[in-house]
Amino acid sequence: MTSTVTYLGDLRTSSTHLASKNNLITDAPIDNQGKGEAFSPTDIVATALASCLLTIMGIKGRDLQIDLTGINATVNKVMGIDPRRIIKIKIDITFNQRFDSKTRNILEHVALTCPVANSLHPNLKQDISFNWPQP
Repeated sequence: MTSTVTYLGDLRTSSTHLASKNNLITDAPIDNQGKGEAFSPTDIVATALASCLLTIMGIKGRDLQIDLTGINATVNKVMGIDPRRIIKIKIDITFNQRFDSKTRNILEHVALTCPVANSLHPNLKQDISFNWPQP
């Protein structure tokens, strides 16, 4: 098993990662009857995509003997209606160091093929941009 999830009432859940015992709270968003005091389940989906992109690039960076510490991603999730679902995830990844074009292409390719990206429905638009420092 991966985790347990408990409904706490008032549109809030508590999830526990079984291996680490780390805990995560979710709250329904304000636009869907919640308080918006924590990540919503759909926020976690969008954030998981960004986390996966960075993690996979970190793995490849380790293989290439480059340190990617400090890269970051901003995440924007766009919701649709009828049915209510995520229709677009926009992620902007910003790098804090320059690499040659071959390394940039390798990192971008592995990111775009991360497990979360490959697990999301093809109708969900993944708009990923890579922002490299200018010379």
